[in-house]
Amino acid sequence: MSAANHLPAVAGIGLRSPHVAQVRRDRPVIGWLEVHSENYFVDGGPALAALEAIRADYPISLHGVGLALGSADPLDASHLKRLKKLVAWIEPVLVSEHLSWGKIDGRHLNDLLPLPFTDEALALSCDRVNAVQNELQRPLLVENVSSYLRFEEDAMAEWEFVAALVRRTGCKLLLDANNIYVNAVNHGFDPHEYLAAMPGDAISEIHLAGFDASGPCLIDTHGARVAPPVWALYRAAIERFGPKPTLIEWDTDLPTLGVLLDEASIAQAVLEESDAIAA
Repeated sequence: MSAANHLPAVAGIGLRSPHVAQVRRDRPVIGWLEVHSENYFVDGGPALAALEAIRADYPISLHGVGLALGSADPLDASHLKRLKKLVAWIEPVLVSEHLSWGKIDGRHLNDLLPLPFTDEALALSCDRVNAVQNELQRPLLVENVSSYLRFEEDAMAEWEFVAALVRRTGCKLLLDANNIYVNAVNHGFDPHEYLAAMPGDAISEIHLAGFDASGPCLIDTHGARVAPPVWALYRAAIERFGPKPTLIEWDTDLPTLGVLLDEASIAQAVLEESDAIAA
């Protein structure tokens, strides 16, 4: 399996369809762009043509939401085939997917549902990650997800589960700092303990996003600016692991492109400060 390509340790943004025309026209100064893989599972058409054009100016990362790495259903061969075709066409720098499940008995759920942290679920997830990596012939980045419940069957902490998956499969890690913070508040653990358990060499990307704190628990909405405690956790992660490619993720209540670029500039300043201290 070939080694993963590498992004420079700079800030990027998630590219969503309302901003595509402006990005093509204005070519804003940003390190890289990430798109949802499934939005481009097409044979031609304007969306794919636009992504091809943008690829000439920016490194592209493909971020999947539909492989259901933790599902007990068989791996969707047609989905994986379409992903492989897109990877060959776009030649992304990174390919990522969530450590979650979203289908059962052939029924698909529009959510990234959490796994029980058991040996059985770990073995199943490892098998699925290995199958995807073997098919794509490249390392897969796996992202930790937000959750609002825990299973009585849990045999280990979330961070132990994630670290074991990375060790057993050789996959890379997409570390979502917002999801760590959301889960820490919702389930009452120390997010810094989570960071301490992560294999730093495997972290190939970091996600930052916003949450909703209006209810009894934090909800990962990707619909607001990054919250101050998440920025603090991000700074702690960069201090521990060194600069990593960092993405501002925003999917609901989309702001102007300028707001996304402003958030990215904050992440970029953290990365540059870390570089300056290291030098």
